Amino acid sequence: MIHTRAFRRLENKTQVFTPDLSDHFRNRLTHSIEVSQMARTVAIALGIDADLTEALALVHDIGHPPFAHSGEEELNRQMAPYGGSFDHNIHALHIVEEFEQRYARFPGLNLTFEMREGIVKHSRDLTPGENPDLDEYLPEKRPPLEAQLIDIADEIAYSAADLDDAQQAQFFILDDVARAVPAWGDLFESIESMYPVAPKRVQFQESLRLLIDLLVSGFVEGTIAACREAGVKSVDDVRDHPKRLARMTADSGRTGQQLKQFLRKKVYFSEELKADRQRSIEMIGGLFRYFMDDLNRLPAGYAEQAKERAPHLVVCDYIAGMTDGYCARMYEARGPS
Repeated sequence: MIHTRAFRRLENKTQVFTPDLSDHFRNRLTHSIEVSQMARTVAIALGIDADLTEALALVHDIGHPPFAHSGEEELNRQMAPYGGSFDHNIHALHIVEEFEQRYARFPGLNLTFEMREGIVKHSRDLTPGENPDLDEYLPEKRPPLEAQLIDIADEIAYSAADLDDAQQAQFFILDDVARAVPAWGDLFESIESMYPVAPKRVQFQESLRLLIDLLVSGFVEGTIAACREAGVKSVDDVRDHPKRLARMTADSGRTGQQLKQFLRKKVYFSEELKADRQRSIEMIGGLFRYFMDDLNRLPAGYAEQAKERAPHLVVCDYIAGMTDGYCARMYEARGPS
């Protein structure tokens, strides 16, 4: 996975903050590395396949289009009039099965079944019959624990990282976090007592480290408790269980939710990011309409595909594969709309 173009392109895909705000903030590539580290730690603690877990964490975001969730939502809107939709996990599956051509003997990356299944099922269960193209991935069953834990590891990683980046960007003051996330407030108070002369930035980092430990430990404990309660002894038992078993303890889950709510209010839907979000929507939508108006504007390979596949699918695939920078350059190069 780490040798693919799709993985390298994550370096120029927005996580939350655009590069013009700071060179130090996370992008999709650095975020994926952080997720893989947390997911592997949890997998080792649980005694499950750490290599499969790490690989799934590294691949979990390769299907994201430019400009984070705003880009995904806009592609979904553009596809709706054609009776279609956009799902970054399904797009990721297409990338590893078809778009990445690296071998003469077979299409795609020749990944194991468990890898490909985990790509489409790590964040949600499938419903039998919802998509015939996914029927081979056992939609009636749960994925293995290695896939189940990716979504929660992702949430822990991005919540902690976004708190870090947003604090550096001065989206809030530390008292705001303490009021919204009491567990973090307690941790910060203890760090202040232990290191009273340390700079606030260092105290914040020490508290953030403890918060990550609290959330990851709660994740391990919650999953172990769920597995013991369910009495699972094998992968087949996990697959046949009616519910997912990867979960956090009640206390750590509550803290995680409080942190996510705080970030939604202070960061994700803030006025400071509103202009960037609107600009990304305009670029994605504008390019989609630009190519649909004249398919010959597509690169030759995609234009040929559009003769055999539904054009809106080809246009969607092309835009979804763009980096933020390339999307912006293409939008400017198209000329007046």
